[in-house]
Amino acid sequence: MIYIVEDDREIREMETYALQSAGFQVVAFSEGIPFFKALETDIPDLVILDIMLPNSDGLTILKRLHSLPKTKNIPVMMVTARTSELDKVKGLDAGADDYLTKPFGIMEFLARTKALLRRSAPKLEETNNFIRWQKIEIDDSKHLVTVEEKPCELTFKEYELLKLLCASPNRVFSREQIMDHVWGGGDYLVESRTIDMHVKTLRQKLGESGQYIKTIRNVGYKVGD
Repeated sequence: MIYIVEDDREIREMETYALQSAGFQVVAFSEGIPFFKALETDIPDLVILDIMLPNSDGLTILKRLHSLPKTKNIPVMMVTARTSELDKVKGLDAGADDYLTKPFGIMEFLARTKALLRRSAPKLEETNNFIRWQKIEIDDSKHLVTVEEKPCELTFKEYELLKLLCASPNRVFSREQIMDHVWGGGDYLVESRTIDMHVKTLRQKLGESGQYIKTIRNVGYKVGD
């Protein structure tokens, strides 16, 4: 199930038609009030969220989603006409898992949607459910990160990035490898700057333990002393 929150009727109908034609169940809303009402009974697998909305803007809705225990882990793709890097940073910092700028092509829209759903699907085949590095602990069975025994709230991509690095301490991951593991690889092109921004916010959320995420110049990142 995919929820769309978009006030532009033509765009909302286009997104709905494209997703339904690809086999997805879709419920669309023009603003946040009916959207949150629907969340009381059904939790979607993905939310496609516009920024410019009546009554409550998309960033406010996104922050509220991440403040509620039952909705904080829902992956969110922001779809907006805003194109500046600052707007993208605000969206990512607020917890968005992807950012698509209008106007966009239907094929790219569907590719990003499918990739985000794949990345957020539970990986039941994984058996190493507990990872520890220094004061960072990851309980993958509960999708829980603690730092110095205190819960650390991360977005989906931040969580996957931290898990990737901590599962192989001192191993250097190139940006291409990070793109493949965290963003799903060849479905679409992820800007190097996007990875850097996620590393920056992850370091901030980890506090002093953020120092263990090392930048390897011209290569990528690792977790190490």
